[in-house]
Amino acid sequence: MAFLKFSPDSLDRKPDPEHVARIRSHSRAFGRHQVLRDIDLDISPGEFVALLGRSGCGKSTLLRSLARLDKVPASEVQIEGRTSVAFQEPRLLPWRRVLENVALALLNTPQRADRLALAEQTLEEVGLTDKLDAWPLQLSGGQAQRVSLARALVSNPTLMLLDEPFSALDALTRIDMHQLVIELWRRHSMAILIVTHDVDEALALADRLVILDEGRIAHTWRIDLPRSDRAPSQPEIASTRAEVLKALGVRPTPPNPKRDPLKNNVDNQGAA
Repeated sequence: MAFLKFSPDSLDRKPDPEHVARIRSHSRAFGRHQVLRDIDLDISPGEFVALLGRSGCGKSTLLRSLARLDKVPASEVQIEGRTSVAFQEPRLLPWRRVLENVALALLNTPQRADRLALAEQTLEEVGLTDKLDAWPLQLSGGQAQRVSLARALVSNPTLMLLDEPFSALDALTRIDMHQLVIELWRRHSMAILIVTHDVDEALALADRLVILDEGRIAHTWRIDLPRSDRAPSQPEIASTRAEVLKALGVRPTPPNPKRDPLKNNVDNQGAA
């Protein structure tokens, strides 16, 4: 399910308007296995970051550190405000209806009526007003993932963490979900970090691509093109794609012809 965390140590620090997350010299080990090694990473307000890497490189461990799902030193991982998480599997409670699943993220809101009203409003944003009373088993895969996004969004986080949320969806549904995430990101001005294995997805969505390799940040790229201009044939996108695949140790292949750049009027309203 989606999780919401408020950083308690942020109450004792002066707010940092330049970053919603700051990681310094962060390492994680499980027994003798070193998973993360001296990670330094900043995420700015409203920034969209894609985290890539081979299986076992530490992507999910880093996400868990940012989400405070694991205990980490406050001196190494500093978060300003709220974080929320949506995972690859929607993790909806099958014995609760859609509206109640979303409202679970608002347990700190005392009045049940207020929780349900906010949940309904957020479900409207993801296009599911007709599914408020549905059971999770009655949803398609794309609908279930929209509910998961609504649950992560309803608390108005400053940083939303997405752990491969679209990997189990078909190609057309993924395109729809990409557009939805961009619309929600722009509307709410939150920062997003998405963990993904899909280079084309990262190029379509993110402002910055970060590659983990053996627990270290090995490469970063900044994507400044408007999202509507990120066609696979665009020279800058094609060149960056080849570099990213090489850094991942993958032989370059032709991009997915079904992946189109994100086309919507929101590309002309604010940041690229």
